[in-house]
Amino acid sequence: MANLNIDSEKNRTYDAIVIGSGISGGWAAKELTEKGLKTLVLERGRDVKHVKDYPTTNMLPWELEHRGKVSHKLLEENPVAGKCYAFREDTQHFFTRDKEQPYVQDKPFDWIRGYQVGGKSLLWARHTQRWSDFDFEGPARDGFAVDWPIRYQDIAPWYSHVEKFSGISGNKDGLPNLPDGEFLPPMELNCVEKYFKEKVEKQYKGRNVIIARCAHLSKPQQIHLEQGRSQCMNRNLCQRGCPFGGYFSSNSSTLPWAANTGNLSLRPNSVVHSIIYDEQKERASGVRVLDAESKEMMEFYAPVVFVNASALNTNLILLNSTSNRFPQGLGNDNGLLGKYIAFHNYRAKISGEYDGFLDSTTVGRRPTSGYIPRFRNVHKQETDFLRGYASGFSASRRVVRSYDGIGHELKENMLTPEWGLWRVGSHMMGETIPKESNYLSLDNENQDPYGIPQLKVSVDYDDNDEKMIQDFFEQLTEMYTQAGFTNIKTRDTHQAPGLDIHEMGGVRMGHDPKTSLLDKWNRLHACKNVFVTDGACMTSTSTQNPSLTYMALAARAVDFAVKEKKKLNI
Repeated sequence: MANLNIDSEKNRTYDAIVIGSGISGGWAAKELTEKGLKTLVLERGRDVKHVKDYPTTNMLPWELEHRGKVSHKLLEENPVAGKCYAFREDTQHFFTRDKEQPYVQDKPFDWIRGYQVGGKSLLWARHTQRWSDFDFEGPARDGFAVDWPIRYQDIAPWYSHVEKFSGISGNKDGLPNLPDGEFLPPMELNCVEKYFKEKVEKQYKGRNVIIARCAHLSKPQQIHLEQGRSQCMNRNLCQRGCPFGGYFSSNSSTLPWAANTGNLSLRPNSVVHSIIYDEQKERASGVRVLDAESKEMMEFYAPVVFVNASALNTNLILLNSTSNRFPQGLGNDNGLLGKYIAFHNYRAKISGEYDGFLDSTTVGRRPTSGYIPRFRNVHKQETDFLRGYASGFSASRRVVRSYDGIGHELKENMLTPEWGLWRVGSHMMGETIPKESNYLSLDNENQDPYGIPQLKVSVDYDDNDEKMIQDFFEQLTEMYTQAGFTNIKTRDTHQAPGLDIHEMGGVRMGHDPKTSLLDKWNRLHACKNVFVTDGACMTSTSTQNPSLTYMALAARAVDFAVKEKKKLNI
């Protein structure tokens, strides 16, 4: 029997364990396996195989029972997930059901989740903008958060590393506040978007309108073909799962690449309960897991653990990883674990019309949009609020069809549609301030279906966010007016935090163990063989979409971890 136990433990021991298979977890798995480490990836959700498990990817509109709309019953059953723009009849199977995975909203928070192999990499909007030194230096300059322990030069090579493999479409714009990357050919702005770009850049120094950088293969390179991916077909059906691998996801790219090394073990339906801490060795020794189907508790072991469960779930796992050494959660000597949660503010929107270019229309589809990089408080503090916002910008024309009249008149009206005016629109992507009062905790009175305490989310807007919204309305209204746009309307959606799907923080990086949880290599100050490289590690949020930064940080941290392991420091 003793020998059997030894064999059982040996069979559950790996060189590294990665918790989570989304964007950052997939990258950790790829890098670890490429470097020769036998790696176990634990995913709490079901398995989703590239192409095979994209059931709606080639369906035509009339093949969907509700023509793409979701039923009232489904919306009523999913009051949180149902608010997401991507929650549709053809994509709803990739969203986590609200009632199946409960959490406590101490304050309103719309937590959008995708529990499956690939996670939310099947659902993301695919915008991939680099951060600049204005972002990494921001907290030290403004004092709104703890100083980042890294600067742009530390991560720039890793941005290049992940961009080349993922495939990023973009234009080299030469902007100091939005560094250029290793780009495939860019998508193109349409005529009204180019017109607005010309007007803005002529009228306002330091304000730009560009085509957004996005993770789409506009011209696949050899490395992408080796992954089995091909050119983006501009179908704009991305959230169904792309059978061409035209956009980057863990399912089409990093996970199969890791599997091809022969070093990957992928275990779906594995809900991580906690990380095991060895008091004698003073390091983590493995991960405690509940099988989602059998509810059996089991343990897996490794000298290196990467936590990439998505920002809030990473916090939950660490808070639930208690021991005599860490009674408040793994690595939580300073009591800051779960605090300083931040997000992006998407509440503000603006729209208008333009009566020029009436001899032109839009044709076809484009899987990205125009983008206005942050222009407020970049070089100096110039407003009564901290930090700033980026914005989308898009223009399009729609067909206007009249249903007036009866009989022959109605028939003629329906058969002779006309093009309407150009419609333009923008949405704000505002940086929120990480605050101790925005925090996560465990609710021991309420447990999830696996007996784990539910996560309690206490996150809200503040006065800085309100001032930023008003500034967005004022500045964009002025820019739209200067461009000759009319019928300009602003709208505050008053949506709860979370619907931006860019939640970050709780396990922030920093120089000082007294004020941060992670060092400059993304490892816990107090537990040197545990790394966090998803959104939980973020010290501040910047205004850019964060996924590219998660990928780069994950690849950088793995490189460091493997070198440390070879030196026997881990």
